[in-house]
Amino acid sequence: MTSILLLTFLFLVAGVVAVPLATRAGLGSVLGYLIAGIVISPALHVLNVDVEQIQHFAEFGVVMMLFLVGLELEPAKLWDMRGRLLGLGGGQVVLTMAAVMAAGIALGLTWTVALAAAAVLALSSTAIVLQTLTEKGVLKSDGGQASFAVLLTQDIAVIPMLALLPLLAVSGAGAADSHDAGLSLVADLNGWQTALATVAAIAAVVIVGRTLTGPVFRFIAKADLRELFVAAALMMVVGIALLMSLVGLSPALGTFIAGVVLASSDYRHELESDIDPFRGLLLGLFFMSVGAGSNFVLLYDQFALIIGLTLGLIAIKAAVLFGLALVFRLRPTDRWLFSLGLAQAGEFGFVLLSFVVAGNILPQALADQLLLVVALSMLLTPGLFIFHDKVILPRAAKGLAREQDTIDGPADIIIAGHGRVGGIVKRMLEGGGFDPTVIDYSAAQIDTLRLYGLRAYFGDATRPDMLEAAGIRSAKMLIVTIDDREKATQLVAYVKEHFPRVHVIARARDRHHVYELFNAGCRDIIRETFDSSVRMGRSALEAMGVSHADATDMADGFVDDDSARLIVMAPVFAEVKGNPMDPRYLDKTKALIGLQDQVFAQNGPSFGLMRARMKDAGDDVDEIIRLYGVALSPDDEVPKV
Repeated sequence: MTSILLLTFLFLVAGVVAVPLATRAGLGSVLGYLIAGIVISPALHVLNVDVEQIQHFAEFGVVMMLFLVGLELEPAKLWDMRGRLLGLGGGQVVLTMAAVMAAGIALGLTWTVALAAAAVLALSSTAIVLQTLTEKGVLKSDGGQASFAVLLTQDIAVIPMLALLPLLAVSGAGAADSHDAGLSLVADLNGWQTALATVAAIAAVVIVGRTLTGPVFRFIAKADLRELFVAAALMMVVGIALLMSLVGLSPALGTFIAGVVLASSDYRHELESDIDPFRGLLLGLFFMSVGAGSNFVLLYDQFALIIGLTLGLIAIKAAVLFGLALVFRLRPTDRWLFSLGLAQAGEFGFVLLSFVVAGNILPQALADQLLLVVALSMLLTPGLFIFHDKVILPRAAKGLAREQDTIDGPADIIIAGHGRVGGIVKRMLEGGGFDPTVIDYSAAQIDTLRLYGLRAYFGDATRPDMLEAAGIRSAKMLIVTIDDREKATQLVAYVKEHFPRVHVIARARDRHHVYELFNAGCRDIIRETFDSSVRMGRSALEAMGVSHADATDMADGFVDDDSARLIVMAPVFAEVKGNPMDPRYLDKTKALIGLQDQVFAQNGPSFGLMRARMKDAGDDVDEIIRLYGVALSPDDEVPKV
């Protein structure tokens, strides 16, 4: 018991000390964990700690991470990614394996050994890359999404690799030796039976996720114990990982599928909040075990060879990735993020190495060298991200700035984004005698506009220098119509902080985006489908016999009523950190719905009465506070939404 406590304390102290220091130095948490593992490795050696066993346990953090990633993806979004999954992801795996295999043969390896080594080294680190992209806030960028597509394809590619690598075995030793024979449902099955068991396992995950999650969590909710929700979430993830392992599949892939299935579940945010702390701790432990498990004796003896192989691998993968980025037309800055971010080997390389050694596919000596190459490439990855941020990004930004159009002069009105929304706004303003400056980051869009004789400037409106060039300091109005939700919110927050006198009108994707923009300081927010929905509701009322005047009055009243609800809910949305399943958010929403139902019950289904009461108060905030029973800041104003 004492040794377990000592080991736990050692890992916790190393992480708590190293990670904040590394983060403050701009190195990121991943490098902090890796350094912590390297620092404590001598102590672990003295204590005779089996670092490999700790690493196997900590790999469950990767499983949890992919479950959480799956929760963010609905099946429709996954289908939309099919082009990148097959093109970018499939191309990266095939081309990297071909290049590494050719290099291995050139170094004197047989083709079977070179192919097995190529399979091990072709995979990148899902844990490091996703963690780093998330920390830097670029996961939703084009380069981040391209990286995610490649990582997802690689995780899927592990399955055929595990199936085909035993065919390369030097002797009759089977790959089954690498598995726990006592915990396998497919050990004694032939090929087609194994395939059926695999399909049945995946189908079970999908069916159970669709049908049983709701009843199970509703049953647990009756106990009103938070820890039971946590236990149920862990039970689900562990159970799915176990099932996948029993049929010979990747636990990470199984939990990812489960996450996708549950992406549209009412309990999505509850699962996410319950799993995330365990994911973070286990990933930290995994990175520390990678640092602690490095064979520094072998590295010292073969320093030049190991370093050369590591740098050669990074160069090969970066070249392949950069070529694919060109083919798929990623932006210059995204190309480098994509190429350098995925240039390392990954944690699944450790899994495949143990598999191929047990299956007599690779000799132990070569496997030890490759293990160091994998670990060192992962250790170098945070440095590659730093190189990208400090060297590549500034140079690329300078090059991009020179490519951006020169704006003739400052304007009173700046429109960020010329698409299906910004274009209409621009034409209406021009019809009113105004001359807005339009900035759009799509070169194809700008070229198309110029074919019709329309004027717009190419550039990234979210960049402060571009805003300065457009005249944001003297502008009276900024209209934000860009598609990217996160960038739109960041742009609004920046302008409201640095140029508070500029009137900002922002396009919102949905109600939750309204809350984000409101909390960023915007008070003139237009939901992109709201007006058309209100018009459709008004037409439906008229079609059912309501007079045009009454239907219009009800529609106007509904808009005013909904605007008031939005300013009530925006602070609550910020308080619950954007989690609409939080009880505080749900309770307030139910209270507002109940208030509206009371008005309907007392006065009939007419929004006009509520509108009249608000109109009599002159849209006064105090009256809204009285109506809705909430306390707002005296500086709050009724927004146009």
